[in-house]
Amino acid sequence: MSMGNLMLERQLNHRTIREFKDGGIPEEVFNKLIEVARRTPTSNGMQASSIIRVTDKEKRKKIADVCKQEYVARAPELLILIADQYRNYRIADEKGGYEPSARDMDRFFQGFTDACLTAQNIVNAAEALDLGVVYLGSILNDAEKIIEILELPELTMPVLGLGIGYPNQNPQLKPRMSMDLRLFENTYKKFDDYLEEIKEYDVEMQTYYDLREANKRVDSFSNQVVAKLKNLIPKRSDMLKVMKKQGFDLNI
Repeated sequence: MSMGNLMLERQLNHRTIREFKDGGIPEEVFNKLIEVARRTPTSNGMQASSIIRVTDKEKRKKIADVCKQEYVARAPELLILIADQYRNYRIADEKGGYEPSARDMDRFFQGFTDACLTAQNIVNAAEALDLGVVYLGSILNDAEKIIEILELPELTMPVLGLGIGYPNQNPQLKPRMSMDLRLFENTYKKFDDYLEEIKEYDVEMQTYYDLREANKRVDSFSNQVVAKLKNLIPKRSDMLKVMKKQGFDLNI
């Protein structure tokens, strides 16, 4: 099988891995992941994201507490990706010109997008190298605490985390809804009855077993949507306040 076909096969069979084999990742393998991160496309070439490699056990435990997921502390590699306008702000400042646009929302979203693209490229590379990965959006359960743990300066913001290692589990492939509901041509398509449109998917989702829940079947997708929208995490609602505290100008 060609490398291109192998990469495609790995992407089509992506599974979230939360349990990893003991032992770390060889440094040469880790360095390949970081080189992939370095070569990731970036908005305007400004490279406005950074990565924190978390090796300190106490910091790992604190991050796991924020995520409310104890396995986070055990991941062989724990990476936190951040939107980073601090570096370019300092470069401009040292060149003798204060640049207020480093604080605006356009620059924030450039950094945020750069961080997301970098994360996905790392995941693709990791899976091509037989590694498993878990995305950690849960670091934003308390963004301010993550900022404190990682000693992030102004004009930076945590975006997401990655736990990486060799898989010690083989989860079921998670069902996805039909792309008929997500791929539109030229204009956005609205449906008269969304519950009818996802009826088969609702049934299919209930055949999936979530290894986080003692191998328990998950609920229908529509019930999951309702539960998630009702589950308000207070500190996530404060995200704009945290961004403002980090020096970004929300202009709202």
